[in-house]
Amino acid sequence: MTIYQILITKYQRPLTNDYQISTNSYVRIYKLFMQNKANFHKAVINISSFITIIYAKLNTLAGEKTNPIQTQLKPKQTQFNPIQTQNKANQTQFHRFEHSSFVAKMGKPLYHCKNYNKNIPKEVQMPIYNIMKHFVVWTICLINVTFISQAQAAPPSILSIRPNSRTIGLYEKFELRIDLKATYTNPFNSDEIDLTAEFTSPSGQKQQIWGFYNPSNWTSLWMVRFSPTEKGSWRYVVSVKDSEGSAKSRTGSFTAVDSPHHGFVKIAPNQRYLKYEDGSSFYGVGLWYNDSYEQFNQGRITEEGLDNLQKRGVNFISFFPTPLETMGTGLGRYDQNRCGRMDQLFEWCEERDIQISWNIWFHSYISMAVWGGGNARYRNNPYSLISSATDFFGSEEAWKYQEQLYRYMIARWGYSRALFLWFIVDEINGTEGWTKGDKSVAEEWSRKMDNYFNKYDPYNRPTTGTQSGGIGQWWPEGYKIFDIAGREIYEAQGHPMPKSGKLGPDDESPIRTSYNNYAIQTQNLWNGFNKPALIGECGYDHTYYEPGMPGYLAMYHNALWVSLTNGSCTTPFWWAYSDFLNDSVVTNQMLSFSRFVSNIDFANLDLKPAKISAGNCDAWAMKNDKIIFGWVVNPRTSVANEKFTISGLLQGSYEIRLYRTWRGRFMDSKTIKSQNGTLTYTIPELKTTGGHALHIGNDIAFKIVPK
Repeated sequence: MTIYQILITKYQRPLTNDYQISTNSYVRIYKLFMQNKANFHKAVINISSFITIIYAKLNTLAGEKTNPIQTQLKPKQTQFNPIQTQNKANQTQFHRFEHSSFVAKMGKPLYHCKNYNKNIPKEVQMPIYNIMKHFVVWTICLINVTFISQAQAAPPSILSIRPNSRTIGLYEKFELRIDLKATYTNPFNSDEIDLTAEFTSPSGQKQQIWGFYNPSNWTSLWMVRFSPTEKGSWRYVVSVKDSEGSAKSRTGSFTAVDSPHHGFVKIAPNQRYLKYEDGSSFYGVGLWYNDSYEQFNQGRITEEGLDNLQKRGVNFISFFPTPLETMGTGLGRYDQNRCGRMDQLFEWCEERDIQISWNIWFHSYISMAVWGGGNARYRNNPYSLISSATDFFGSEEAWKYQEQLYRYMIARWGYSRALFLWFIVDEINGTEGWTKGDKSVAEEWSRKMDNYFNKYDPYNRPTTGTQSGGIGQWWPEGYKIFDIAGREIYEAQGHPMPKSGKLGPDDESPIRTSYNNYAIQTQNLWNGFNKPALIGECGYDHTYYEPGMPGYLAMYHNALWVSLTNGSCTTPFWWAYSDFLNDSVVTNQMLSFSRFVSNIDFANLDLKPAKISAGNCDAWAMKNDKIIFGWVVNPRTSVANEKFTISGLLQGSYEIRLYRTWRGRFMDSKTIKSQNGTLTYTIPELKTTGGHALHIGNDIAFKIVPK
């Protein structure tokens, strides 16, 4: 048992991370030691001598000629105080520290409470600071020295386990609430207390699932969360281990039954697309929807907002949560208000079959000043107490805390079928660790992150990570590291785009340059890396047209279709759900797109880019021997009466269905025959009929299947 543990038990007041310790705390440490010294065989350091020496040094610096500590410390004696003043009779008198505190923080002066500070000559204030700085550090080290007790602490014991149900649907949350006794000072530190559960499936497969601390109920501070992936009877055993020993529970059981859920999202066998656990395809339709949860009940994500997205065919959102570690909690401890908010978001998304891309490290939280403003938040990140932003990626001490954080994340939210992607780092080049540090160290950290989640996520979700969206931020090493190659596109950051604000008749169309940017970058990902590809961030106002303009809506619309027909596994991750741009993004264009992709079996088709030409139009398509789908566009005039030709086909008859992308409707199917391995089709012209608008539009999608 340690002095620190005695303090925690007796005073319910752990030391804080800024090392603010009252003088009375030192006295309490000494008194506790004296009261409990019979229980210790041997102290590594003699506390009485230690305190005597330090106070003597302080008194010497303050002008004392005698040592105020002559005997054992007693609560009422005045000789504790190293600060002396002269009374009216010019006699030396000592005053106790009743409520003063020392704060040892590098770079800031150390002062007493106002009642005593005025009595310290200026020439000795800094020496006192220096001594006290070392005093605090030495004392903290001393507090953590382990003393061997004659009566050892008891080994841990599991008092009760309460499951949320005995019957659970496939891929639904099975939760154990656990009451236990154990020896620890930090319940979040698995080196001090390690809670796990071993689940055995009906087929005999075993899974180790981490438990976690969640003080939501005083009768059960611990939980295990799990989702069954097989029907039938499951068995489980809970284990706990601490410094004093280990304990196991009796075997429990529950039954998994059918549910309407498809399960967890994984990379499909074709290595290009995504699939659910049950083998069905998942094509992501969504955007960034950030919560910015700083205070209780102040998050931006709402049930109404999620309902609105669901109605428009959205099946995923991407967000970066507010960090769980704060200056208040300190490193290695997690804000339970924010954790509770994460529980709520996962539950909301589970109820709506909306997946979550979890951006673990948004660049701002590990940047001091690379881009400034809201992009520089590292100063309020508790990791700044142990590492500079430049050294963050390579700091071994920071990595130890990160491992504990990631374990907690997996333990608490890894169960959720709503979590589909670990978005490891967003815009890594927006950090000092990249711009001022060693890029190879940053990439090695990325590799460690990828390895960690690949190894410990029990449901094998994929990972991704990005640089920012400028033309020069092509990151081939990063695309090799992560499971999904994620490229950002911000067109105004160097991508081809008209420079003039007033276009002439011969100028390039900003609509055309925009969709070509998405086509080129998606093609580069597809051709360069044998893995799924996506555009991880794009849009906002880094564009030619401003949000809210018709041209902006057209650019968003086109980005959906051109990314699909060049092999992306999701829609571009548009930045971001907000009143600023929702009129141009959160529209029925999402629903129209969702309807088109809903019955394409991406996960079980070996799709390849098709050879397609379209005269005055631009066109792209993907194909295999079961289906061809594509998109034809002409931004200056409509696609009416335009022809497109697909080559490399088998001889035979095909059924073609044109899809009006803006209306979200298929036209009547037609049967055509291929000749010499090619198929040519003319897009019809639609005209106003019976006083009602009927127009083919500037783009059209299609599906072709062999008959």
